[in-house]
Amino acid sequence: MGFGPMGHGMAPAGKPHDLRRALGRLVGELRHERLLITISIALSVVAVALNIAGPKLLGNATNIIFEGVVGKMIPAGMTQAQAEAMLRATDQGQLADMLSGMTVTPGAGIDFAALAQTLVLVSAVYLLASVFTWAAAWIMAGVAQRTVYRLRREVDEKLARLPLSYFDRHARGDLLSRVTNDIDNIAQTLQQSLTQLITAVLTVIGVLIMMLTISPLLAIISILVVPTAIVVTFLIARRSQVQFTAQWERTGTLNGFVEEMHTGHGLVKVFGHQDEAIAAFDAENRALYDASYRAQFISGIIQPVMNFVSNLNYVAIAVIGGIRVANGTMTLGDVQAFIQYSRQFTMPITQTASIMNVMQSAAASAERVFELLDEEEEVPDPVDARYPTTVEGRIELTDVSFRYVPDKPLIEGLTELVHPGETLAIVGPTGAGKTTLVNLLMRFYDIDGGTITLDGIETRSMRRDELRRTFGMVLQDTWLFGGTIRENIAYGREDATEDEIVAAAIAAHVDHFVRTLPAGYDTVIDDEASNLSQGEKQLLTIARAFLADPEVLILDEATSSVDTRTEILVQRAMKALMHGRTSFVIAHRLSTIRDADTILVMDHGRIVEQGRHEELLARHGFYAELYQSQFAEPLAEAV
Repeated sequence: MGFGPMGHGMAPAGKPHDLRRALGRLVGELRHERLLITISIALSVVAVALNIAGPKLLGNATNIIFEGVVGKMIPAGMTQAQAEAMLRATDQGQLADMLSGMTVTPGAGIDFAALAQTLVLVSAVYLLASVFTWAAAWIMAGVAQRTVYRLRREVDEKLARLPLSYFDRHARGDLLSRVTNDIDNIAQTLQQSLTQLITAVLTVIGVLIMMLTISPLLAIISILVVPTAIVVTFLIARRSQVQFTAQWERTGTLNGFVEEMHTGHGLVKVFGHQDEAIAAFDAENRALYDASYRAQFISGIIQPVMNFVSNLNYVAIAVIGGIRVANGTMTLGDVQAFIQYSRQFTMPITQTASIMNVMQSAAASAERVFELLDEEEEVPDPVDARYPTTVEGRIELTDVSFRYVPDKPLIEGLTELVHPGETLAIVGPTGAGKTTLVNLLMRFYDIDGGTITLDGIETRSMRRDELRRTFGMVLQDTWLFGGTIRENIAYGREDATEDEIVAAAIAAHVDHFVRTLPAGYDTVIDDEASNLSQGEKQLLTIARAFLADPEVLILDEATSSVDTRTEILVQRAMKALMHGRTSFVIAHRLSTIRDADTILVMDHGRIVEQGRHEELLARHGFYAELYQSQFAEPLAEAV
């Protein structure tokens, strides 16, 4: 809202705290999906088991082909034992050893029937593995999206419970980046990584078992890759973690800057600060580029390093496996299967390393989101909340004290009584505490000391929504949303009829200019209402207040953006609207509050003068000086 001491200034991005804790908490968000995760894991187990069985079955097919070719080379009628003996007798002992590791039928050739059956079985195994893999991924995609849906809902509900002071202290762009970019990053990571991580872990376990059954020696060689992979991943991930955190913080800072410059682009042009704005953007964009480049470059080292280690493992298996085939201690099909298993073994390790790299980015985003969720909330509404049966509008402030910053008092010992139907005007220089007083009445901020009562009931003992429905506000900063003019006026009371909307528009002098528009009340305005003048936007917010018909009115420079003639008309309409209602009017134009029942003159959070317009002028005090400065100085300048 911009009312606090920080306004809309850019808050510095926080430093990373504990990414492991953020990642653990993110995993904890999956607890609602335990059953589906269990089903997905079961499907993944079946899929991995089938995928692991594939190379072994394919190795059998290779054995059938190789043994058939070798058997065709041995004369029919000779037994395998006789062939081995003949080879040894002719000093071909290595070929004899290789033949001893096979099961051949001399002269028979390739058994195409057995080969066909094996290939059909392999195809069926891989097809079923694909089906189970797809089913597991489909379930986990739903798990990820529902988890992020709940996280978005928690964030949205959290925003509603945060005090106004939080929004005053934090840049809107950074806040929006947490709600959009960071949550989107979490969603993408969960959807892409959950199934892959589960499959990778299961694959490593299953493949390791198969390799041990085929050749413990080659399995040990492959296992030596694991500590190397773990060390490399740990060293690189530790460096990239810091950069990913910086990347998302820089993203929030840049978004905040862009939002600020877009909102104030008119002022940037008026004061000729385009070059400075571009230079500042370039600096922020460069900082984001540097952080993103370092994060991606450092994390990208993992893949080529792991590929290098995997290739060394492949060479060792191929050489040693070839020697063992020649010695007859392994079949060619087993070597082929083991080579595939070695690839399957290192690939999930590499994949896990990449996933952990991506999880670093997700953890950085999760930390920023959880920081928002952990922010201190407004004091909860009392369980036994009270509210006046009939609101009369008697408001009393007793010894009220308040400060934005603990060591800088703003309002001290403020005491005032406003009777039902009275109009209380609040005037004073900038920073005197006028708008702050309105924030305290609405409980946008809670007072530090004293009491504020509505019809004898302390406002802190009421529900905030019930209290705020009592008030109608028209602020100096207009707020309209994307939609039709009719919808924007009806925001004051959504169940209003067409006649009531038009009546409010007529009372606020909106009806005339609305009917000149091509679509009339159906004219669509964007969220910044750029197709309306500032004065027209102000009139629409006034019409909204008319329609709401509240018991207490708060007008904070409500006519500051309208021309003098319209201001006179609106003042008359407001006078009729304020009749019988308690009204608080904050005004810099002192001519607009001459008819107020009481005028409070504030300076540095204290009431320095109090009375009616004529009384205050007659005292020749602070109010008289303010009043004269608005009329005498312009005249002097004109002369």
